[in-house]
Amino acid sequence: MLGLIKRNFIHVYTDAFLQLYKTLVRSHLEYANCIWNHYRQHLIKDFEKIQMRASRLIPDVKNLKYEERLRYLKLPTLKYRRIRGDMIQVYKLLYNKYDSNVSLHLDRSVGNRTRGNSLKLCTKRFQYDLRKYTFTVSQSY
Repeated sequence: MLGLIKRNFIHVYTDAFLQLYKTLVRSHLEYANCIWNHYRQHLIKDFEKIQMRASRLIPDVKNLKYEERLRYLKLPTLKYRRIRGDMIQVYKLLYNKYDSNVSLHLDRSVGNRTRGNSLKLCTKRFQYDLRKYTFTVSQSY
């Protein structure tokens, strides 16, 4: 998708490029974010490289560093967006914003021997990384 934008829109304004990027490229990168999350550093860097390359296509910010380009374009990093999306999903699950018949059930901690709050979640231990870093890690089977 990034190559499609680069090939068809040679001289594009910043606002138009941001609309194209958010619509065509970032939607592919964030597809099924809550189901499968990148936990290995090289995978996170590979996804960030796509946004780095996309931000260099704008002539106004081409020579700036990556962090400065993101600040200028008012774009967050993809890692930040994944964490933010997970927090939004947990909030919606805890406060029953979804239909309870079809949504996940997050187990809450019932022990009160440590300080905390009523929304503290139980976590399970897993042997393999494949299950350990998924969003549904707190779901009981």
